[in-house]
Amino acid sequence: MNRRNFLRDMGAGFTSLALADMLTKDGFLNSTAHAADGSAWQNPLLEKAPMFAPKAKSVIFLFMYGGPSQVDTFDYKPLLYKLDGKDIPIKTHGRGGHKNTGRVVGPKWDFKQHGKSGQWVSDLFPHLAKHVDDIAFIKSMQADSPIHGSAMLQMNSGQIISGNPTMGSWVNYGLGSVNQNLPGYVVMLDSKGGPISGAKNWTSGYMPASYQGTMMRSKGAPILDLNPQKGMSRDQQRIMLDSLKKYNSQHLADRVDNSNLAARISSYELAFNMQKHAPEAVDWQSESKTTKEMYGINDSYTEEFGTKCLMARRMVERGVRFVQLYAGGGHNDDNWDAHGDLVKNHTHHCRRTDLPIASLLQDLKQRGLLDETLVVWGGEFGRQPTAEYAKGTGRDHNAKGFTMWMAGGGIKGGVSVGETDELGNEAVVDPFHVNNMHATILQLMGLDPNALNYFYGGLDRKLVGVEHTKPIHQIMA
Repeated sequence: MNRRNFLRDMGAGFTSLALADMLTKDGFLNSTAHAADGSAWQNPLLEKAPMFAPKAKSVIFLFMYGGPSQVDTFDYKPLLYKLDGKDIPIKTHGRGGHKNTGRVVGPKWDFKQHGKSGQWVSDLFPHLAKHVDDIAFIKSMQADSPIHGSAMLQMNSGQIISGNPTMGSWVNYGLGSVNQNLPGYVVMLDSKGGPISGAKNWTSGYMPASYQGTMMRSKGAPILDLNPQKGMSRDQQRIMLDSLKKYNSQHLADRVDNSNLAARISSYELAFNMQKHAPEAVDWQSESKTTKEMYGINDSYTEEFGTKCLMARRMVERGVRFVQLYAGGGHNDDNWDAHGDLVKNHTHHCRRTDLPIASLLQDLKQRGLLDETLVVWGGEFGRQPTAEYAKGTGRDHNAKGFTMWMAGGGIKGGVSVGETDELGNEAVVDPFHVNNMHATILQLMGLDPNALNYFYGGLDRKLVGVEHTKPIHQIMA
């Protein structure tokens, strides 16, 4: 078999797992590949020391794709009830462009105060409401775009244009991986489909491909193409991989700046190790009946997201740095994009996610993991307090003022920071940009958001952009 065919056949099963390598463990790459200055090639995902003592070790990002409405969930605006159905002067900017007037859509659910801290939560989240004393609400979030594609890219990568590393890539670039037998960055999509702009939302961008996210499924084989070919033993696989390493390393020795080749070599080794270790890590069926019921896996409505939340807990328990779960996929009412019937849309998506998310917080806390796991909730933007159309309850996109929340590692629970105006339309007190949220996550993970950079295209690139960006200190313990 010639080398090209060998690479093609071997790569078919493993190249989708280009995340990390194990080769420096036995000194293989250190003995064959050297940089232009003579320094040895380094495994990009070997664990690295943080810049300072971290408050969190892992991140679970609960992404509510489509844009949940802040004024129907966590941002209580009593005036909206009184103005329901009335046309008022109000400046909005969404999918439908700029408008100067609008018909108010009052919230369709009641709000109540919960916990010792008295945080306001709507009736959409009866289970999550029990955990508000562990949660910090950011009610003045702002983004640069009211359009799904660019807004999602910014929420994930800090930029509204494609080609940039995503947050999980930055975390793994800065800290490496704790567990060399599992990916450092895992993404689980909704069964209805992936988000608009697809894999750009978990890409490693201009960084080595080793840092990109690995797709994991909650049903069927969690990771595609992981099982060995029928009839091939583990010893036979090892022989094939050793032969492949020999040829690839010879090619890489003179091309140490070829990150794609290095990542491909890494992916074969990681996949080989994952065949042994990943099945146990994703085997949520081994959990107790009580645990599975707690996450709602026994209920068809909560089963899917409950399974993903349980798998996320198992991932961070085993050292995975960054896990992102998508709630909602595809288009229209398959996600939180409530342009038509807001009541139908948000009732459906909140019912799917409320119990699983509350159970995730409870489970992490009772296992002593919440203090070292940062949980983040939010979408790419929020929604307007006015109707999008002449009739109905649908709301257009709103990037000028929306709500996100954080809980866990390094977070001060039972607080709310920032405010929107009396209609919930625009942040007016302590507005926080997406970059501030990113800076907060990096800071809590022990990384200086203004010092963590990657040199590319003649510039020191950063997740938080070129300007000095402050974390949201008001929510940090």
